[in-house]
Amino acid sequence: MKGRMINPGKVEAEAIVSSEPIGFYGGIDAKTGIVIEKGHQLEGQSVTGKVLVFPQGKGSTVGSYVIYGLHMNGVGPAAIINKETETIVATGVILADIPCVDGIDIDQIKTGDKLKIDADEGLVNIL
Repeated sequence: MKGRMINPGKVEAEAIVSSEPIGFYGGIDAKTGIVIEKGHQLEGQSVTGKVLVFPQGKGSTVGSYVIYGLHMNGVGPAAIINKETETIVATGVILADIPCVDGIDIDQIKTGDKLKIDADEGLVNIL
């Protein structure tokens, strides 16, 4: 799949997929990498070392710093794939230097799929 590079990098990792938007501030614990938003379809699951796939972010601009905090605490995602990356997620992945691609049909990706991402070229492949 071909999309748009938001932040460069190359990675291969397992996908964790949400069909719901993710709010990082109050939604993911920056110390553990666990989704803590009550009622979210990923509640209780870890994003650590995985390709986090979701349509777009939501909520507070503090979410950018949560993404950075996840990275600095060693519990961040290996990469982020979005249908549409808005400014909160874009700022966060740039601060944390996490590979990120948007413009991807995320409905084709399932949790557990192994993905190869070449964000430099905007490429996402299911292995």
